[in-house]
Amino acid sequence: MATKEDIALFSHLMRRAGFGSTRDEIEAMAEDGYEATVEKLLNYESQEPVDDYTLYRYHPITEVPGGAAIPGQANWLYWMVNTKRPLQEKVALFWHHVFATGNAKVDNCNHLLDQIQMFRDEGMGNYRTLLVKIASDPAMIYWLDNNENHKAAPNENWGRELLELFALGQGNYTEKDVYECSRAFTGWTIGAKMPRFPYGRHAWTYEYRAEDHDDTEKTFLGEVGNFNGEDIIDIILKQPACAKFIARHLYNFFVEDEEQVPAWHIDPPKNPAAVELMAKTLVDSNYEILPVLRLMFNSDFFKEAAYKKVRNPVEVVVGTLRMTGDLSGPDPRLEAMAREPGYMGQEILDPPSVEGWHTGHEWINSGSLVKRVNFVADRVSDTSLPGVKRIVERISGSNGPVMSPADFVEQCLNQMGPLPVSDNTRKELVSQAQTEGDINWEGSPEDSARRTGDMLALIGSTREYQFG
Repeated sequence: MATKEDIALFSHLMRRAGFGSTRDEIEAMAEDGYEATVEKLLNYESQEPVDDYTLYRYHPITEVPGGAAIPGQANWLYWMVNTKRPLQEKVALFWHHVFATGNAKVDNCNHLLDQIQMFRDEGMGNYRTLLVKIASDPAMIYWLDNNENHKAAPNENWGRELLELFALGQGNYTEKDVYECSRAFTGWTIGAKMPRFPYGRHAWTYEYRAEDHDDTEKTFLGEVGNFNGEDIIDIILKQPACAKFIARHLYNFFVEDEEQVPAWHIDPPKNPAAVELMAKTLVDSNYEILPVLRLMFNSDFFKEAAYKKVRNPVEVVVGTLRMTGDLSGPDPRLEAMAREPGYMGQEILDPPSVEGWHTGHEWINSGSLVKRVNFVADRVSDTSLPGVKRIVERISGSNGPVMSPADFVEQCLNQMGPLPVSDNTRKELVSQAQTEGDINWEGSPEDSARRTGDMLALIGSTREYQFG
């Protein structure tokens, strides 16, 4: 039988490698073993894909949302809530943060969903392949103006962000490198757009225009040649800074909150040895991502990092929905629910800039915290939801028909994590439970269930739960 420590470890794994799991799911994983569970997450093809046909049948606008972000966000929310391949969706969210592309400018959510599908397909594959595909992605080309990058008039936007935010980080290139990189990507553009009217939107397509490519000699990161875009990517991958930069991105997203990306050339990683090991694994595997994920999830530094990250709003929303069993399938509230992460500061498919979102404690401010607390509390207190019903069942059968307030609080904390809390937090929770006395599951089952929902809501409002 799984110990409390086992349950805590698997819960930590599923919060980071997915969006959380129910206690029944966690106990089944514990029976399989930790490394076997990691392998199942990594080799997700063995699990059934999301039934998007049902989504499009009930919410047809989410298939081709046009310029509207909300139907596109509803599409991705449906995938995240219903997937049996949680790591695939989590990795797609990771790359969306790194290669941040926003519909506020693109105004073509169809292509943002195409980009997310590309992240699903390639996100655990080869980083070089991913760079080539994102460089030729129509949404990214338009987002960073590479369709305005011409042989006679280079535009440096894509070239700069490729070096600064996508591959190397500040301090590892010069302004001349930015210019030469941009010259190499001239001709990488999108085909001419057909007018929207009278027939609606037409898909963008990637197009390489040889006549608009600058094929003269370039000097980039110390190498000289007649470089095209893929040559630039190959040179970037040779730089020691590249593997370290991607490793730190992975560490920041999956392990422990780091400083914001623009500070990385000033502030060292919190765990330099871990980042170095991940970077070495990336290079040794010829920039395959999956071996780095395997190393990371099986490492001691990952296992010891529970509650060292502030969950981002998408994790809060999707994790709560999956835990409580709310919004499963093509629920009529899907599009309204897709707005919730944005109320907390994370508009998926529409990040604030190419830098993506600021993470860690910057997720928390007075407005977003109220939204986070209310969202969790409203659902975990609803004892009609199937996931909450199951939590109530587990607590009711855990410690006899009559339960003291202290035992009751401990069981609720156990089901919500297990969640470690400070002595002050535990004292306040017990004090609240004591106002109504012992829990009598046989004598007052309905009232006991109501009290459980209330206590779960209080726990969901704690600093430990929200900041962990």
